This record gives sequence, C-alpha cells and structure tokens, in this order.
Amino acid sequence: MASSSRSNNPMESVVVECGRRRASCGYCRSSLHNSISHGMWAHSLTVDDYQDLLDRGWRRSGCFLYKPEMERTCCPSYTIRLKATHFLPTKDQLRVSRRMQRFLDGTLGGPNTSTKSENSSRSMSEESLPAANEEVDQVQNSINGLSSQIDNVIHVLIEKGEFPPGIQLPKASVKKVSQGRRKLLISGSEDLLYSSNIAFQIAAYIKRAQSCDKVGNDSKPSKVCEKENESSHKIIAEKLVASLDSTVKNYGLSIRACNGHINFYASSEQISPSRGDQNVPVPNNSRMKHDTGGNRLLRSEHCQVKRRKLEIRLNRSSFDPEEFALYRKYQLKVHNDKPHNVTENSYRRFLVDTPLLEVSPTGDNTVPPCGFGSFHQQYLIDGQLVAVGVIDILPNCLSSKYLFWDPDFAFLSLGKYSAIQEIGWVKENQVYCPSLQYYYLGYYIHSCNKMRYKAAYRPSELLCPLRYQWVPFDIARPLLDRKPYVVLSDFSNLENVESSLPQITDDVMGRELDDVGQEDANDVPMLEDEEMVESESEFSDDEPDLETTSYDDPEIGDVSKVLLGIKGSRVKYEDLRNVFAPKQRSYFESQLRRYRRVVGTVLSERMVYSIG
Repeated sequence: MASSSRSNNPMESVVVECGRRRASCGYCRSSLHNSISHGMWAHSLTVDDYQDLLDRGWRRSGCFLYKPEMERTCCPSYTIRLKATHFLPTKDQLRVSRRMQRFLDGTLGGPNTSTKSENSSRSMSEESLPAANEEVDQVQNSINGLSSQIDNVIHVLIEKGEFPPGIQLPKASVKKVSQGRRKLLISGSEDLLYSSNIAFQIAAYIKRAQSCDKVGNDSKPSKVCEKENESSHKIIAEKLVASLDSTVKNYGLSIRACNGHINFYASSEQISPSRGDQNVPVPNNSRMKHDTGGNRLLRSEHCQVKRRKLEIRLNRSSFDPEEFALYRKYQLKVHNDKPHNVTENSYRRFLVDTPLLEVSPTGDNTVPPCGFGSFHQQYLIDGQLVAVGVIDILPNCLSSKYLFWDPDFAFLSLGKYSAIQEIGWVKENQVYCPSLQYYYLGYYIHSCNKMRYKAAYRPSELLCPLRYQWVPFDIARPLLDRKPYVVLSDFSNLENVESSLPQITDDVMGRELDDVGQEDANDVPMLEDEEMVESESEFSDDEPDLETTSYDDPEIGDVSKVLLGIKGSRVKYEDLRNVFAPKQRSYFESQLRRYRRVVGTVLSERMVYSIG
C-alpha cells in the first residue's frame, strides 16, 4: 500500500496487459518454447506499486514487466530476498572484501592486459610488488624480533625464580593478526597487529610441574607450586607484559595482556629504536609509522606502495556512453555475445529505460537522501569505471537488477563485492527510511547452477509462488532438491519438515553456493523480439488454470472495481460494463480476471489498466 506521506501524490501507475507469452529460456536454453510468463508494459509505475508487484513475483526488464508462470516454465524462478541487518557473510564473501582492501592498499597486483588503460593498471601493479614484498619481509622481521624479546624476558624471569628452573618451551610464537580477525574482536582492536599465546604454554608447563611436586616424596615443593594461583595464564601474561612494556615502546608499539594473550598494538607515539638494540623487530634506524588504511607497520623511507582510490557513485538511471562501452565489453567477453546483438538501443531498452516514477527525498523519515526510483551505481578505481550495478530503490528494499563489470578486473570478484556493498547501503539508509529493510536479489532458480549463488547471501528467504508468503531458504532448499516447483507455504509452518528431508551441512552448502565461477549470472533481458513472442492464441481457453484451481481467491471473479484508462479518463469497469456487447463483455472480463489474479485485487483497483 502507498505510504501515508505519499497518499496524495498525483503520480499513478499505467500498464498495458500483454497476456501470457512463450519465449526461449534465457537460463537453461534447452528448447525454443519452454519459458512461459505473464507480461505487461508499464507507461508509468509508482515505487509503491512496483514494491507490491515484486512481492507477487514480478520483475522488470526496462519498461516490460514479467511474472513466470511457475508450474509451466522450465526453470521456476523464485523471488529471493534478504533482511540486510541479518546478513551473515561467509568466509568466501569476507575474502572478497579483504582482497579488495589489499588491492586498494597496493599490496595486491592489478589486471594484466595489453590496452593503454590496461597497461596503466599493469604498471601500477608492477610498481607495488617490490614494496609489497619488502613489507612482507618487514613483518617477518618484526615477528622474529618480538619473539626474541619474549624469550629474553622469560629467561630473566626464570633466573628471578618467577618461573620453574629448567623450563623447556619452544621459541615464543608471535603471529600477525588478520584484518578479518580484528573485526571479530572487541571494539578498539583496530590497531592490533601481533599476538602471542606463550603464556598458555608456560601455564601448562607449570601445571605439569605442580603435579609432579605433589606426588613426589623426595623433592621439596618449588616456589611456583606454593602459589598455584600465580600459574594462571592470565597472570603469566601480565608478568610478561610488565617486563616487556618499556622495551616494546622503543619500537613504536604498545603492549597489553588480554585473557592470557600478549597483544601488540600500533602506538600512537612512534619512537625510533636506539642504535644499541640488537633485537629490533625491524631493521635498525627505521622510523615506524602506522598505516591506518591497511593496519600495517611501514617504514617511512620505503612507503612506495601506491594506494588506489575506490569511489562509488549513485546516479539516476540515464544513458552514459562510458557505461555502455563497459557493458559492451562485458557482454562480448564474459557472455560471448555477438557484436551485432549488443547495440545501444538494446542496452537502453534493457538497462536504462524505466517506468518507475522518481520520488525525491522529503526529509520526513520516509525517503532516503537519494530518493526512490531507478539508479546506476558506478564503481570507479582511480577514476576508471570498473563496474555498474543497475538497481531500483523502493520503499521496502533495494532491488538488484543487473551488474556488468570490466573483465580485466575479474580477480576482484566484483559481483560478490557489489552485493556486499548494496547490502551495506540498505543498512546505512535505514536511519533515513526505517521501512527500507530488505535486499532483493532478483530470481533464484534452483534448477540453474549459475543462479544458485544468490542463496549464499544468508539468511535469505524465497517467495511462495502461490500464496506469496516468505519462506526461509533453509526450509525451501530440500524441497527444491526433490522437484523444481513447490508451493513453499505448504511447508512453512511444519516444525519437523527439515527432519523429514535430506540434511545438508552449512559447510557443504557454503562450498556449493560460494562457487566463484557462478557469481556472474544476472537477470536476462526480456525484450528482444527473437526471444519473446506474443502467443496468447497458443493457449486454449479450456486449458485448466493451474494457479487458480490450486488456490482460488473468491474476489478474483469480481472485476467491477478494476480501474480502467480510456483516452485519459479513469473509470471503474462497473461503470463501463454496459458499453460492451455480450461477446465482447465475456472476452474482456476473462482478460480482467486473469489480470486481477496475477497482480492481485488491491493493485488491480489501484493501477490503471489502459485499454486505449
């Protein structure tokens, strides 16, 4: 329903119903006449009406709206969505984000191509590699130096009697803390660089020594055994930190004990180590600084890594020659389209034209700052356009329509990266528009391997094709493994449905759904004449209507309230019924019943059904 803040808006949806259509399936392409859908052309469409159409299984391709007839099509297409605040990224999706960050930091090489712009990227990559290799060596030097410092302190504490004499431990292990691990830790850990668990090893050794002291008759309990509480890994870590604190500060680091771990952080005050120190964690005479972008220690005189700038722009849908050039390159190289099929006109019809009526921001907490409507989200790296996401921003969701990207940047997995960014955008804009909660990924096609990647964005839910209820994917998946078309709502309330069906672990699901090679599938264009053919005559009027016989709505038959558009006038069908001759009336009412069934009773009385 239209929100109260826009209830007086004069904008309205005007559609022309096209009936049922057959087409070559754009997903499996197994036969010429296998995909059946309902279709409408939209002269105009409000964002509220399109939101409701999405929630009844419709999608748009340019100004053409289509809804698969699920029981008759070869590849049943289920609308899939995700609540943005519930999104749980997989390990693969986290790797994609880290890879992009490494690329922007300059520690990951760029594309290796031969054109002028590509040569620029290659040069940029070649310049960054020596510095990246040097940084790796430097980090290893830091780890080795810190390990030696810990070993020295342990030796001193043994001599003081703080630890048992003769303690035998491996060389203290210091590890670099990954960026992903830092994000999982408590707030304030963004500057955490290295960590050591040596206190746990010392505590374990002392515990064994204490056990020996207790059972031995000839030996006298050691100093450590007399104070068992001091053998705690937490207390041991605090002792080590206290002894290391002054030394570590000389190397531009700070140190803290945290639940038995010894953590090294980038210090806000960077001090050059003295010349006399031999166990410096970096080469001598190197002034240190912290790189806040990559959370790394770098030497100032060797900061030659060229950082890259990622810019994301959100523009209203319009034709952009640079975008079209990228789209053409993408279609030819990734989808192997023939050049004569990738034209400016086909691009405009598919990805630029939109029936959605723009809604400007209102400032009343009902519309995000960008407004509602159709947009192109551009991804630029150092000013070069590398990807474009075609999206619709609606009252309840961001609906992802299509993404095309530069094949030379395939190593960045831009399909997955853009999806993560779009989910993040929804979460960020809930502050301005609380109703904006969901991320719609288009159609999920379980029978098409290239479309299964969408379920990797979890926890998602699928739209029941009959009753239009949302069903968790974890319930739907085992059902779809059995057959491609399922009335999902029949199972949504069964608590034991999962126990009665084949079980698949999260690990197996993650490996299958996160297939890197399957991230490139998008909605296919539905406008090409050779793929979409008007064929209402091919269907018999006596052919059973599976959808209505399965779930009959008593209001469908009453078409009196359907809103019609005739020569600029708006009138309900009940006011026009007597104008038609009996045969014309019978035929037209059958058309209206079909229209009312596929768009719903509410929308049939709100949208304008144009007949001339």
